[in-house]
Order: sequence, then C-alpha cells, then structure tokens
Amino acid sequence: MYKNAFSSILRAASARSFRSSLTPSSSAASPCSLLSQRSFATSSPAFRSLPRWSHCLHSRPSLFRLSSHIRTASPVLDRLERNFSSMASEHHPFKGIFTTLPKPGGGEFGKFYSLPALNDPRIDKLPYYIRILLESAIRNCDNFQVTKEDVEKIIDWEKTSPKQVEIPFKLARVLLQDFTGVPAVVYLACMRDAMNKLGSDSNKINPLVPVDLVIDHSVQVDVARSKNAVQANMELEFQRSKERFAFLKWGSTAFQNMFVVPPGSGIVHQVTLLQFAINLEYLGRVVFNTQGVLYPHSVVGNDSHTTMINGLGVAGWGVGGIEAEAKMLGQPMSMVLPGVVGFKLSGKMRNGVTATDLVLTVTQILRKHGVVGKFVEFYGDGMSGLSLADRATIANMSPEYGVTMGFFPVDHVTLQYLKLTGRSDETVAMIEAYLRANNMFVDYNEPQQERAYSSYLELNLDNFKPCISGPKRPHDRVPLKEMKADWNSCLGNKVGFKGFAIPKEAQEKVANFSFNGKSAKIKHGSVVIAAITSCTNTSNQSVMLGAGLVAKKACDLGLQVKPWIKTSLAPGLGVVTKYFLKRYVVVFSSFFVGFNIVGYGCTTCIGNSGEINESVGVAITENDIVAAAVLSGNRNFEGRVHPLTRANYLASPPLVVAYALAGTVNIDFETEPIGTGKNGKEVFLRDIWPTTEEIAEVVQSSVLPDMFRATYESITKGNPMWNELYVPENTLYSWDPKSTYIHEPPYFKDMTMDPPGPHSVKDAYCLLNFSDSITTDHISPTGNIQKDSPAAKYLMERGVDRKDFNSYGSHRGNDEIMARGTLANIRIVNKLINGEVGPKTVHIPSGEKLSVFDASMRYKSSGEDTIILAGAEYGSGSSRDWAVKGPMLQCVKVVIAKSFERIHRSNLVEMGIIPLCFKSGEDADSLGLTDVTVTTDNGKSFTCTVHFDTEVELAYFNHGGILPYVIGNLSKQ
Repeated sequence: MYKNAFSSILRAASARSFRSSLTPSSSAASPCSLLSQRSFATSSPAFRSLPRWSHCLHSRPSLFRLSSHIRTASPVLDRLERNFSSMASEHHPFKGIFTTLPKPGGGEFGKFYSLPALNDPRIDKLPYYIRILLESAIRNCDNFQVTKEDVEKIIDWEKTSPKQVEIPFKLARVLLQDFTGVPAVVYLACMRDAMNKLGSDSNKINPLVPVDLVIDHSVQVDVARSKNAVQANMELEFQRSKERFAFLKWGSTAFQNMFVVPPGSGIVHQVTLLQFAINLEYLGRVVFNTQGVLYPHSVVGNDSHTTMINGLGVAGWGVGGIEAEAKMLGQPMSMVLPGVVGFKLSGKMRNGVTATDLVLTVTQILRKHGVVGKFVEFYGDGMSGLSLADRATIANMSPEYGVTMGFFPVDHVTLQYLKLTGRSDETVAMIEAYLRANNMFVDYNEPQQERAYSSYLELNLDNFKPCISGPKRPHDRVPLKEMKADWNSCLGNKVGFKGFAIPKEAQEKVANFSFNGKSAKIKHGSVVIAAITSCTNTSNQSVMLGAGLVAKKACDLGLQVKPWIKTSLAPGLGVVTKYFLKRYVVVFSSFFVGFNIVGYGCTTCIGNSGEINESVGVAITENDIVAAAVLSGNRNFEGRVHPLTRANYLASPPLVVAYALAGTVNIDFETEPIGTGKNGKEVFLRDIWPTTEEIAEVVQSSVLPDMFRATYESITKGNPMWNELYVPENTLYSWDPKSTYIHEPPYFKDMTMDPPGPHSVKDAYCLLNFSDSITTDHISPTGNIQKDSPAAKYLMERGVDRKDFNSYGSHRGNDEIMARGTLANIRIVNKLINGEVGPKTVHIPSGEKLSVFDASMRYKSSGEDTIILAGAEYGSGSSRDWAVKGPMLQCVKVVIAKSFERIHRSNLVEMGIIPLCFKSGEDADSLGLTDVTVTTDNGKSFTCTVHFDTEVELAYFNHGGILPYVIGNLSKQ
C-alpha cells in the first residue's frame, strides 16, 4: 500500500493556526525506489509572519512520474475486450481451460473458464468471493490490462493479501441512484464540453458498460396519514424535481448504454434485486451468458448500499460517484487484493426476533472487530435457516459495519428465491450447473472443505435478542429490554454519541401544546416520527408482514397512534403493496394506525421525512425537548432524519409500529403497557407481537411469483408524468445559468492537454477541527435547507420561495448550492469554536466567527488554502461525492485524520484532496495542535501517512483528479 510517510515541521502561533512543510528528499534514487522506500525527509521553508500549515509535494517531477507503471485504459481497447469471442481465441493465455458446460438432456448451456481445470489446490481454499475475482482475471487476461501475474496474485491470495498487492478487476455493470446520479450525468455532460474545448471528439464521452439509474431519492413525505398520500407526494416530487428529471431523461437519450428507471418505481437496490430475479433479457442474471460465454455477474454502484445484491450471491459494492463515473468510461477498477473475514453462522433464530435484530447485532460485532476495507463472507450451517430476504438485509448494511462487501455465496436458498420471483427452471438449472462446475456453489448437504480466511468470527443465531440502535449511530446497539435504562442514561450523559446533557431537574419536563384544537403534550423521548422505510428492511417480506400483523392486532384491541406523530410506510417496491393487499385486513389495519403508504422510495431514511406539524415543532424548539424518531432505516446520524429529532433509533418495522403506538422510547416493553385497549385493559407488546409461525404462514400465502413479474412490467412502462416529460435531442447539454438544479460546474474550465503534475500546499489555514465519526451527512447533508443558511440565502436571492427550497440532495446538480451546503449540518461540532454546535468556524486572520462557507470564501478570495483536522472514521456513512466536491470548492487541500472510511478516502484522492493519517496513538489533541503555542525557532514536528493506496491513485493526484485523468487519456486518442 502506498502510504508514503512524510515528516512535518509544525509552527503554531495560536491555538487555532499552525504551519508546517512536507517536502520529499532530494535523493537521486529512481521513482520506483523512492516509492518502495515510502519515506521522505523534512525541510524547513522560510516562514511568513502569520503561521499557517504547508504541505509540499512539489518535488522533482521524476518522483511522481508513474506513467510507465500505470495501466491506462483505451475506450477502443475496452470495446474490443467486450467482444467475448476474443476471450475464446487461440491467443488467450488461458485457452486451455476454456470448456463446455453441457445440459443434462443434451446440448450445452455455453462455454466457460474452468477454475478446477487449473488443478491448483490453492484454489480449493479460496473464499468464494476471491474465486469470482480469479475467474474475472482469467477471463479478461490479455497480458496488458490484466496479466498472468495478476492471476497468480489472486490464486496465491492467502500469502499475497496481507501484502496489500494491487490487482485490476473488470466489472459488468454500474448502478446509480438519482441523488448521486444527477451529478454523475452533470459530470459526463461537462466532460463532453471539455473534450469539445480541447478539440477532441465529445462523443468519446459515453458509458462503455451498462449503466442503470434508478430515481428513488427524490420523493419526500410531505403528505402522511392519508389514503391519497402516494399520488400527492409524487405530484409534489415532480413539481420540485421536473428540471432534474428532464435532465436525467435527456441523459438516457444523449448517452449510449444508459437506462433510467423513472420515479415511483421503488428503491434502487430492491429494483436491482427484482431485475436480477425477474428479467430474462435485460439485467437479471446471477450468471451472465454473453455470446455463449458464461461468467458470474458483478456490479458497482454510487450508492453504498449496492451491497444488498451480495445477498443473492452477486459481487457488488459501493464506490464514490466520481469513481463510478470513471468506471462508466471504461477505467478498470484498480483495487487492493482484500482480506476476507469469515463469519460463521450457526443455530437458528429464536421465536420473536427479526432480521433487523440480527443485522444490528452483526453490525456491532463487525465494527468492534475492525473490518474497514475488508470483505466479509458468511458461511456455516446457520445459513440454511436464513431466507434470501434476511441475507439481503444483512448484506445491505455492509457500509454500517464498515466492510466493502458482506457476501453470501449462492446455495439452495438462492435458487429457491429465483424460482419464487419468476425465473424459469432452465435458467435456474443453468445457474446451478455453472456455479457447481466452477466450484462457486455451496451445498450444505455435502461435506464442506475448509476455506482460508484472513480472520474468523462466529455468531450463534440462538444467542441474540430483539434490539434497536441509537440514538446517533447504527452500531450503538441496545437490547430491547435495556432500552429504558439506556435512554435515561443518554439523557443525562454529556453531549456525545450516547449523550444529550439534559440536567436532571429538566429531564421530566413536559411541553404542552395545542394540536388541531385539542390539548397535547410531549416530553423528552416522545416519538414524533415513526417511519417504515429504507432499502434495508422494506424488501423483507417477513418483517414487513410482521409489522402488518402488529398493526392488525393493535387495531383489534383498539390501540391508536397519537395524531401528531408523523407515521409513514414507504415500500421499496410496489410488490409490497400487492402482498399487503393480498391480506386486505393487514393493510387496512396499517392504515388505521396511521401507516399509510406515502410513496416508493427512500424517504425518511435519507432525510426526506418532510416537515412535522408546526405546533409540534414549536413545542420541541421552545422547550428544548429531545424528541425521537424511530425508523426501519440503516442510518441515524445526527441531523439526518430531521433537524428537530435529536434522538434517532433504528428498529425493525414491527418495532417501529410498537414505538409509534407507545408514543415514547422511554418505555420498558416487558414491564410497561404499550397502551390501553378498548375494553380498558392494559395492552403489552407481547399481546400484539406475532409468532414466527404466524409470519411464515402469512408470507407463504401472500407472496406469489406473479406479483414480482407484474411489478417489473409496471416499472418498464413508467408513469404518465415521466412519459410526458419533453427533452431535446442534443448530445451537448444546453446549460441554463438561471437554474438552481442543474449548473455547469467549474472543474474543467481551465483544463489543458498537459496535466498539472504534483502540486504543493503552502501556508494553509485550518478550516475545521473535528473529533471522531464525522460522517458524510455532517460534511454534505441531504435533508432540508435551513432558512438562515448560505444555501437558503442563495436561493432567496434568485426568487425561490422557502416552500420551494427542496432538499440539499435534490440540488446536487448545482455546484453553487452544494458548495454552500457543504459542512452546513446543524449538528456538527467544531473545536475551533470551543465545541459549539452548528455550522460555524473562525476565520483565523480576522478572528471572526462565520458560517463555514463564508469563511472558506474569505480564504479563497485571498488565495489561501485550507485543511481539515479530524479523528477516527472520518467520512463514514453514505458514499457521497459532494462530501469531497464541496470541500474541494471550499479550497480544502488536505484532510488529516486518525482514520478514514474506505469510500470517502478514495473519493478524496479522486478529487485531488490529500488524505493524511496521524500515526497510531496521535491526533490533533495529543500533538497539541489546539492548545499549544510553539515558536518558530524551536518548532514541533510530527509524521503523517499519505494514504494513497495504489499507483493509479498517485496518477489521479498527478492529474488533479480522476476525471481530468480520464479526459486527458481520451483526448489523446
């Protein structure tokens, strides 16, 4: 791993400013030897009167001249490589293992590269995911982009993975959603303009692999607890996002190989699961058969929960939007050969627990183990009791437990799911035959050969109980029976991940208010939002119908949800509605207790919760109430769900209904009633909780194959509002300077044919100083635009009414708004302003306290760079390109942190921002960067690690980012 160590001279004049110089050695060694040594000596520059921070990478050009070591990609070569007939040519390095897969009744399914034919015993011990990497390397081996040496590295994985060796990986498909897909298409359109200005062919900018973009992040819960909520919310969605939708529809016609799934269809990962399970002609294959060549499918997506597809045995994971754009343009994925954690599951889940309880438990275990950058493979006899939906739930939350991918190899359960969702017997037979023939199928009815893993974990499925997670992080799991005690502890603890610092005398405070003319009251812990939402749970038939059964039993006993609680049900697919309607009494009961269907998209899980009732909001604000949201989502970071819900808990759909009925998170469900029934008797959670057998019976009778096929057919037809959108036929986009949604970004305006080369960072000011677990939600929020924010000011100056602001996420195609929204989360805590909560910082030269954006523009106007200091897990959360594009536009050149989340670190590199890691045991506090003044004559030094993981990443940095690198290569062809 190319984590080059630099020495730094620190010179600080105040508690909030510092200066250092990082310069490479003047050694005459070759570039290769310098990179292998990975160390550089210090040098001291002439300091200006005002100490700041400097990081110099402006050494002799030979230091970073890596062109001879980097595989460059040519679109022409990529097109040729997708000619599968060439893979079977007599010149292929592995032609000797290219063999036929016969059909049982005669004939053949196709041909494939046989791993067993290599006769190498090392392959038998490889994790199943590594076998997929191996097959891809063999099939694509041309001794140019993929070499025999790459194949050998993978075969020898047990020895090579600890050495962090680099390999190429060719993917079959790229998946996008609209929040990150809009800026991706903006980038493509802008790159076409750049190619045009450079005098090259703009039509070279075209996706070279299939790209599927699902519009699922735009719908908001404006209307809830209404039978007309779906239609009303979709109409509002189109009113707000018509310009964005038209732009995406233009992209689907202007660019080849791009397919857009219209709004109202469902959540991207569930649409993908449906396509994999249903469509026989388009995407849907666990195993591809292209021009007679069989191979496993693989995908990357610019949404971190792309990993949901791992539950189906398909290799797929999330990458940053920027990286996804480069992959669309044919760049091979250069990756470090990963370590694989073997996670053994044994036993069987006990009665009353859900897949959500399981995944929250797994998340906590893996976070504690430390798995960032690794892959996890699940195995063991406990797998037989996990449905495909349960596996998808666990795989979905891979980003929350920090891994690149949580993989479930294909077995009989996978095949059963494919049949359930409408696949033909012949197709399923082909998939099974291919995977068995290539040793990629797990048959738990046969003796299992021991596989090698980098480390091992085990969980007995009988040993965990119902739980929720919160109040501020997904991996802070709380057993349900301990929730009341944990809540009261959090209430009084100092402000942090498990604390709100409410004085003891104020913890029983009651806020009285009027709701629709009737008196009402809320307290700390009162639930004001209860949402069944998110890709994690709403594709799981067991937990969804389980929630319906809880609602039915509650309805039968006369329980109701308080009217001021904003309840919502947002299925990931229309098929959920179909199997709810199959049990009409279940869906009726759900509506009766307030869980009306509000739309088919991500909604509350990504912050599109809409406004809560104004009287409720006033009561919370004026009385400083710690209000709660309970949702079946995957993330509950501060400020994400709603600005007024400081406590946010992740729970299974049935528990979401239970907490909505209780009206508070300050409850012990074992000893306290959830409410009073119509007969005046107390009702406990155990009285309305369905058994595992009840849920299984409802699932079996309600979920039918035809439902999935009908749902997919309705998706392909679109909807009237989408079909009526007019778009021009131009291949170059006509930018509208007045648009607040789509704006031409400045990234390539000054680009020339020659790359800028390594650049120095001199005399930079510290913009922000953070503690641990700064998420992409902190850096680039997606939810509501606050009325007093820089983004709001920008919109109002352009005549946009507050009611039409829409969310930050919807404006991701406009760099002006997103730069203003960067680091605008109302819950960030900046040490430069003594831990004050809010998006403010100090402009060090003047001493003024300003918004982060205004301070950054002051620095920019003076030609001064900035850096960010942070603790551990910087950039955790969603893969969000604006979490690096925004800081880049705010002139952030370096981020120094204790550790980075995987996708975010690579995104920083891809935008030309340098990720530096403190040495183990050090951080800004321990080095005295916040409270020690050091004079220039005796200085202070510390060493950081430059976190460039591959040679290719160094090349991206050399070009000013990944996309300038791509444009430079394409323009020269």
